[in-house]
Amino acid sequence: MSKKGKQELKLFGKWSPEGIEAKNPGLKRYISLKSIGVPHSMGRHEHKRFRKAEVNLVERLINNLMRPGKNAGKKARTISVTRNAFELIHLRTGQNPIEMLVKAVENSAPAEDTTRISYGGIAYHLAVDIAPLRRVDLALRFLAEGARKATMHKPRSFEECLADEIILAANGDVKSHAVSKRNQMERIARASR
Repeated sequence: MSKKGKQELKLFGKWSPEGIEAKNPGLKRYISLKSIGVPHSMGRHEHKRFRKAEVNLVERLINNLMRPGKNAGKKARTISVTRNAFELIHLRTGQNPIEMLVKAVENSAPAEDTTRISYGGIAYHLAVDIAPLRRVDLALRFLAEGARKATMHKPRSFEECLADEIILAANGDVKSHAVSKRNQMERIARASR
């Protein structure tokens, strides 16, 4: 029960986002941890600029998991996969999976990228800073890609691969696809300064 006597709304009826906060000051505004029961807002954010930042982080992960492939457009199935992956994360680490996801996003969000500049018929790459909203988008995309690639041609389930990817990224392990992708982007950007 919360202070006002209302029952607290927990994600999947189990995990509360209370007290979880992004440590990175640049990403804090763009990682939304609103209390929701089921992460499905039906695209209400779609028609206003930057409203995507107000969508719960778990729902944004689920939306990234639905990219073309096996789960394209199957949101109920993807929600179920995410719920099972969160159960696995909780069993393996004993921590709140929402907190692990926030750490994973912070550890796999690249800060620099390169852009192509043409000057006098010569094209070269120049290092640029990445906007915070795009940093969160890229981190979620890398996490989803990593889980998808880990399950390809392997007997492991998608839930296990997603849980592993989130745990590895939360710990900042280079075995994580998302963290290694971030390191690769930043290395290329450093080389083109």
